[in-house]
Amino acid sequence: MAESDKTVVLEGNRYFPPEDVNYDYLQRTWSKSLCPWKGVASYYTLDVDDLVNVNAAWTYRHPYPWIRKIADHVAFWRGVEIVP
Repeated sequence: MAESDKTVVLEGNRYFPPEDVNYDYLQRTWSKSLCPWKGVASYYTLDVDDLVNVNAAWTYRHPYPWIRKIADHVAFWRGVEIVP
């Protein structure tokens, strides 16, 4: 799904650069959330071998200027195993 040696770790989450994410397994959803210091997050549903994990990945397409380094990076949660 994603593999990179250029991830950014922030608040315990590992953000993968967009060029290192396999978007074949991700479907953008309408879900959004607002972080007071990062901005608006958009979500993806993971669909791998007919196993669906709704809103299990997120990205900040336009984060606030002070956190620009995570722009368009993708992070995972909800049971998605991240192996450093």
